[in-house]
Amino acid sequence: MSDPLDYTGKSVIVTGGSRGIGLRIAESFVARGAAVTTCSRTPPESLPAGVHFVAADVREPEQIEAVVRAALETGGAVDVLVNNAGGSPPADAATASPRFHESIIRLNLLAPFHVAQQANVVMQAQAGGGVIVNIASVSGLRPSPGSAAYGAAKAGLINLTQSLAQEWAPKVRVNCVSAGPVRTSDTELHYGGADGVAAVSQTIPLARMCEPDDIADAVLYLASPLARFVTGANLVLDGGGDRPAFLAAVRSADEAGERGPD
Repeated sequence: MSDPLDYTGKSVIVTGGSRGIGLRIAESFVARGAAVTTCSRTPPESLPAGVHFVAADVREPEQIEAVVRAALETGGAVDVLVNNAGGSPPADAATASPRFHESIIRLNLLAPFHVAQQANVVMQAQAGGGVIVNIASVSGLRPSPGSAAYGAAKAGLINLTQSLAQEWAPKVRVNCVSAGPVRTSDTELHYGGADGVAAVSQTIPLARMCEPDDIADAVLYLASPLARFVTGANLVLDGGGDRPAFLAAVRSADEAGERGPD
């Protein structure tokens, strides 16, 4: 029986695959036999064997063409596209400039749309079609104070996934992965050190943050024959989600009542 997670002979594009979550996704595909093409604006110091790098800004449609062309030259096809490039620094919605908001939406919504468009042209012409996996975020499923434009863009990406899945079927499957807080090399800096990471982890039912491997494994599944009847889906990796705040408030009120007045 063949391994459904064997990607030998497959050609995969992972945008933003030179570091962080994208790098782990690229490494996972290479470990499974795929030829991987990745891109970012700045060349990395090093990449694993089997990962071909193209310097490109996915916000620029003409530069996307170079990435798709490189994947075709390297692997002879575009079997899988992982739209991973994205992100946003914290920003106050009331004072951030219109240019800032536009740049965040352009990177997190319009860029993956444009990359998907160009990959779809190739995939529709291939006998085996192809698979697109968009990396979204739980920020697109809940309020996102401090990163409003990012949350709005990721919400749009989830909806875009569902729309493209219907438009581009049956040759191309389109799904997305929405992760909660992810533990990376910058996590402690973002959450105020190890104590902050531990505190955030305790708000998650599984008592830990999402790891890049968790996301990579989900992508491997969605791109594989195991998910052959899955399209338009949003696979949420949040460890069980946020505990409802009202429960903590009720518990605190109960404890205060049990103690009685000071």
